[in-house]
Amino acid sequence: MHPDSPISATLVAWGNAWLAGHVGLDEAVDRLERAAGPQVVSSEVTETPLRGFLADLRVEGLTALRLALPSTGDPLGLTGPPPFTIAAVDAGQAATAVLPDRCLGLVPSPDRRGSSYSGIRWTAMPADPTPPDVPGLAEAEHALTIAMRAATDALLSVEGPVAGQPAIRTTDDGLAPGYPARAHRVAALTARLASVLRLAGERGLTSGQVAVRAAALRDLDRAVRRARVAAHNALIEARHTSKP
Repeated sequence: MHPDSPISATLVAWGNAWLAGHVGLDEAVDRLERAAGPQVVSSEVTETPLRGFLADLRVEGLTALRLALPSTGDPLGLTGPPPFTIAAVDAGQAATAVLPDRCLGLVPSPDRRGSSYSGIRWTAMPADPTPPDVPGLAEAEHALTIAMRAATDALLSVEGPVAGQPAIRTTDDGLAPGYPARAHRVAALTARLASVLRLAGERGLTSGQVAVRAAALRDLDRAVRRARVAAHNALIEARHTSKP
């Protein structure tokens, strides 16, 4: 799954807003279900509706949800173990639930049953409790700005995106109430850029131009994923920096 607005990002944003007291659990899960349909969590022996699963984790001391947006060779937001990392890289996304004595990885996949049921199945598995090496919001925004400039220069050198493609606009940054304004700004920009990256084409280019374009888009994709992770983890970052 590689949608422009990953469902893992929605889970992390609204889950953290719920944990911080900005929204209720029902509101958070309703937002997820509006985005992608019914949500269940499966483990080796059980299948539980997401609403009940999150409520149970809260009783266990759930403190935060972290976003992972990995790609092959770039396990962004992950620290293992291998089964979780492999599943998350295959999906292109995951969330990590942080508990007092452990972490739990959640990897989404389409859940279709019959002709009318379409939702999301989250597979729960152990995750390494070591915090991942991900940028803070300010660092990620700065890196994204640099990557945008570099990509613009590279794309202009090969005549840029294909003429006639419609402009990409979005008003939904994917974040929930309680997030800082900077996080909303960065998240909105990453949503727009994710759409541009998805639609970027290579028609009418020479092999050398294709290589230049591919490198520019690859670097921009990396910066977009890091900025999106930083924006969705901003509530956690703000909570940690506010502690004495």
